[in-house]
Amino acid sequence: QKQVVEFGGGLVQPGGSLRLSCVASGINLRVYNINWYRQIPGKDRELVATILFNGVSDYVESSKGRFTISRDDAKSTVYLQMNDLKPEDTAVYYCNVPTLALWGQGTQVTVSS
Repeated sequence: QKQVVEFGGGLVQPGGSLRLSCVASGINLRVYNINWYRQIPGKDRELVATILFNGVSDYVESSKGRFTISRDDAKSTVYLQMNDLKPEDTAVYYCNVPTLALWGQGTQVTVSS
């Protein structure tokens, strides 16, 4: 069964950090591009960061300089390191394999004092 599962969400104070993990099973992760999305209640899901199969990464403007996407294909895992978190980063974060139209169940990130 092809699936991706997100881990690592939680409650963090403004300025804090979290590292999200996206663990894949049933697929050869190394050949796929991977996205991280987030969704705030009442809003559309928005792209946060992308990492290509060759390791090249890209970020939306709001993530640049604060978030880092990386991959460890040996562990079938993609990471999203989030630093200097802000209340507006509060959302459910999703891992996505676009070629397979595969989504995880999401992990909640709450940034609040």
